[in-house]
Amino acid sequence: MSGILQALREQQHHMNPKEQILAQFILEHAHEAVHLSITELAGRSGTSIATVSRFCRSLLFKGYGDFRMKLAAELVQPVPAKPSYQDIVAGNTLHSIAQAIETNHLRSISDTTRQLDLTEVQRAVDALHDARRIDLYGMATSGMVAYDCQQKLVRIGKMAQHWSDSHMQITSATSLGEGDVAFAFSYSGETPETLDALLCAKERGATTISLTKFGANRISQLADIRLYASSLEEGMRRGDMASRIAQLHVVDILFTALLSLHFDDYVPLLEQSFQEVKKYRKEKGR
Repeated sequence: MSGILQALREQQHHMNPKEQILAQFILEHAHEAVHLSITELAGRSGTSIATVSRFCRSLLFKGYGDFRMKLAAELVQPVPAKPSYQDIVAGNTLHSIAQAIETNHLRSISDTTRQLDLTEVQRAVDALHDARRIDLYGMATSGMVAYDCQQKLVRIGKMAQHWSDSHMQITSATSLGEGDVAFAFSYSGETPETLDALLCAKERGATTISLTKFGANRISQLADIRLYASSLEEGMRRGDMASRIAQLHVVDILFTALLSLHFDDYVPLLEQSFQEVKKYRKEKGR
């Protein structure tokens, strides 16, 4: 299932009755829907043009044209046959557990790559490159991803800091301004502490970036640049494992793009940091 359709399925029960009807029609007739005009879709689904427009905007698309184009692009991508996400069950053998974790991680990476908006990725790369200072916000599992992003950026000379303490997030955000970046990590897109910090940074004029699961949520709605990781199947008891891998995958794409697009700026710094650590470890006999 495409990332857009998966997001529809997850969010359908939060929609108003008319939008639920529209979502169900699209889920059942996705290949037909992408060939319909907004008037035709409204008629076929028994809704209205206003409902279709509101529905698309609530999912953070620019309008029906943007929604139809991106859904069509997802539907034409070949989707290799692959197992669904594997949940934790009692009594599994170690062999089965290892295979299940491999399946979940590979699936989360594949799904994330398929639904990435490369235009937004490029905007994020440009913002990080131009940033005077970068604040990284994330709690719990998403905080680990934010810390990974920080250590990558520091190695190439960026003024980046991860804040996991909610009070320090706000304290740091208050000193941001134009030319700075605030990057929020939250798989759910609803983590209150992360949302508060991002809002504070935005009010100070910083460029805001979010990395959340695919679909509408408060953190992505607030961000200037929206990046998404794959939406996992419902019912997973340990979805944070696959979600962490999906978020790290996006961070690796951003970091590699920074290096590739600004090779002469960053690769010497990356090599220098590597050599310095190597030198001090050698001097200490480690």
